[in-house]
Amino acid sequence: MLEQERLIARVRVACRDDERLTAALMYGSFAAGEGDAHSDIEFWLFFDPERHGTVDPAAWCERIAPVRLLVLNEFGTHVAFFPGPVRGEFHFTSFADLGAVRSWPARGAAVERMVVKDRGGALAAALRAVPERPAAPDSGEVAALCGRFANWLVLAERVAARGEWLRAWDALAHAQRHLAWLARLAEGRTQHWLTPSRAAERDLPAPAAEALRAATCAAGPGELPGALRAAWWAGRRYWTRLGAPAPADLLAELDALFAPAPGPAPTPPARPAAPPAPASTPRMDA
Repeated sequence: MLEQERLIARVRVACRDDERLTAALMYGSFAAGEGDAHSDIEFWLFFDPERHGTVDPAAWCERIAPVRLLVLNEFGTHVAFFPGPVRGEFHFTSFADLGAVRSWPARGAAVERMVVKDRGGALAAALRAVPERPAAPDSGEVAALCGRFANWLVLAERVAARGEWLRAWDALAHAQRHLAWLARLAEGRTQHWLTPSRAAERDLPAPAAEALRAATCAAGPGELPGALRAAWWAGRRYWTRLGAPAPADLLAELDALFAPAPGPAPTPPARPAAPPAPASTPRMDA
């Protein structure tokens, strides 16, 4: 049994025993049946509104395993570092906020695998109202993705030209995320849409995954220009394949900005074989 599975079992017991808790769900890799030794454990906990204020996130997580560190991240989620380290994400919220579940773009797993506790059945009903997989983007959303990709890439190129290599590297990371979305759309591999880099090496054809890797680099003048160029030409190809409208003048400018298009290294011409030496010529390798 994986350590994460042991922790999940302890979370289930804690949820069962906590009378303040009205509903709880598990999401992420283990809910989707994709968890492994490197995965996090992830939960939403919905407490009785009148008792929500009595919940101490640190003490609650300590019921699961020793907590090395508890962090409130930028999304309002408590992240516990359990021994290993194993990350545990916990949303401590009120049952009054359960309706927000219906606004999720997708749930990512079967309802039965997600529900941990559900007094009255309201959680299961809310989850069933959410598609398991996100809807495919429509033509307008595809065009927006292409435009955002170009936006981040041009920003990266402009600040790199100023010598702000770290800022360019940061902007390129945003362009890479959009490039991964475009690759998934063009290749018809949208199963991990909400986190497009997730399992990309398994989901995407090898050439597509290699094109994404070519658009990564260290933050410096030795690698950034090549990564920007690789990102543009991969994104341009997907832009065309997806049929999204593209302003011809802008494409021409970006083609020139990121020229030449990357391609396979040219094969050096074969060296002609030396003619045989005449019999009278002395051998020099004896």
